[in-house]
Amino acid sequence: MAFRKSLDEKKIIVTLLYDVFDAHRDRFSLSMQRNTIKLVERRMSAEGMSFLTKTLPRLGKAFDKALSLEQPLSANLCRFTTGVGKLPRFLGELFSAVLDTDGVPLHEPCLKAIRSLRLVLYSFYKYKLPDDDVSKQRVVSQFLQTEIDLRTVNSELSSLHSEFDSLYSTGSRISGSPMLNIVRKARIKLSNLFSSFDPKSIIPRHGPGAVSTKEKLWEKFQWTNISSRIEQKYPIDEYYYSSINHVCDELLGIRSLGSVDHSAKVILVPKDSRGPRLISCEPVDFQWIQQGLGRAIVCCVENHELTKFNVFFTDQGPNQRGAKLGSSTGLYATLDLKEASDRVSLELVRLLFPAHLCEYLEACRTTSTQLPDSSILPLGKFAPMGSCLCFPILALTIWSILNAGAPDLNTRESILVYGDDVIVPTAYAEDAIKLLESFGLLVNRDKSCTKGFFRESCGVDAYKGVDVTPVRFRTVWASSRSPDVYDSYFAYARALFNRQCYRTYELIVSSLRHIYGPMPSEYEFPNSPLGLPYTPSLGKLKSRVNKDLQKMEYYVLELESPTIVKEINGWSMLLRYFTEGISPDADFDRAVERIALGKPSISEVSSYTQRKTSKLVRRWR
Repeated sequence: MAFRKSLDEKKIIVTLLYDVFDAHRDRFSLSMQRNTIKLVERRMSAEGMSFLTKTLPRLGKAFDKALSLEQPLSANLCRFTTGVGKLPRFLGELFSAVLDTDGVPLHEPCLKAIRSLRLVLYSFYKYKLPDDDVSKQRVVSQFLQTEIDLRTVNSELSSLHSEFDSLYSTGSRISGSPMLNIVRKARIKLSNLFSSFDPKSIIPRHGPGAVSTKEKLWEKFQWTNISSRIEQKYPIDEYYYSSINHVCDELLGIRSLGSVDHSAKVILVPKDSRGPRLISCEPVDFQWIQQGLGRAIVCCVENHELTKFNVFFTDQGPNQRGAKLGSSTGLYATLDLKEASDRVSLELVRLLFPAHLCEYLEACRTTSTQLPDSSILPLGKFAPMGSCLCFPILALTIWSILNAGAPDLNTRESILVYGDDVIVPTAYAEDAIKLLESFGLLVNRDKSCTKGFFRESCGVDAYKGVDVTPVRFRTVWASSRSPDVYDSYFAYARALFNRQCYRTYELIVSSLRHIYGPMPSEYEFPNSPLGLPYTPSLGKLKSRVNKDLQKMEYYVLELESPTIVKEINGWSMLLRYFTEGISPDADFDRAVERIALGKPSISEVSSYTQRKTSKLVRRWR
């Protein structure tokens, strides 16, 4: 591969196709290769980047549906010319190795061809292109429509709640509707889970993100307003100040605290080529308690016998292994929920969760959010994405409903939940979908795999036990030095090498080398993510012998997050230390003494790292 000074999407996709041709030499003649490249160039000239970000992924989704036995592949429906039967002429040599002429999987499809096809079709599906006004408005409109839908859901669940209370408040075992039986079982499960959980035994803290009240990282410990709803459950002297002396010293500030409930605030952040992601920033006083309560719930769930093998928050491994096993045996299905965080209604949480926890969940829940046009929208959902409580309550809601509806112990033990990624026995899949949707949740059937041998969950795509996850480019290439570009394309290069895409690997590494200088290889850094499998002969890294450590060192680029040091008043520093700085091995008394003397450790209370502010630096490693 000749060295190229610049890199763009067209070069990447063309080079990736040549890697596919190399991997399937017996299927592609030289004329076939030229025709395929010309087709891509022609369609990119006509459609622009949408060919890579929309047209190819559309064909990829249709291909996945065919693998899942949901719908035979038809090239015409995907805006591609047909070749043999219903198969596309584009890469038809590979499609025919997987599907018959009717678009249905062969009895023994070529797994290598599946991996290559998905690598090409999904390569730019999650590319982070700038969002236009149309995509932004579409996301906001969908958010509004979901709230409209939740009004009906909340009304229906409120009636169900009243009916449940009238039937079971006296402990009666009178049989109600199937829905009531599900509610009863789900409530029992969650009540047992939280039977010894104390929602007041938390350590509040601030999150790393923005807040709707606009405080900077170092301003968050200076309280200007605390909601009276929170204060009733989490008194300010116990949860917002470091000590009684702290309260006394800032008495004037406490007197000026209002009882105003600030709204959350909707912001749109870049996601991928499909459009932006909607996040709701929480007010600082709500975020403070949400972080503490959310972390306490996660700790409880990950350590409780009822849930520690079924509900996960920090480890995607069980769901990923479950997807591979399901693709191998067909015994397990993967479900994906659509708009999952936005469709967990407030009434659903009230219906399922024990009252002693629910009152605290509601106390630190924002009741409205500000839209981009500055209008205020009352929220019917429990918590939008952005709240620390959103993820754990979503996962527990899904688990409790599916667990309650499971027909036997084996099914219950086989349910795995990681956020909105769910794995259930295939025999239970259709009932599970109906159950979830009967409570106002919405299953994304396009991404759920209940038939055939294709499964996807938590970033792993598998077919018949083989990992067929493509390398997805997300970061847009930049011809000037950029920490994000360097970090991302370094990772893409390693992933492509592992998939035997050697031409594309060399193209990326050579392009990185042109801008960033010599690249580290695994020769210098064996068994380390710092090194590439190999580097073209385009210069060597500086090296030296470290006599103190008795080893060879190399001068390499690394990402560094700049530290901001901000001095805040002593009480605020003490509060931050109590909530964030204490570790099991910390010398607590010495730390308190330093703070009292006005000599706190900078690393403990005055250092802040802002997100997305990384820079590239060279260090000896």
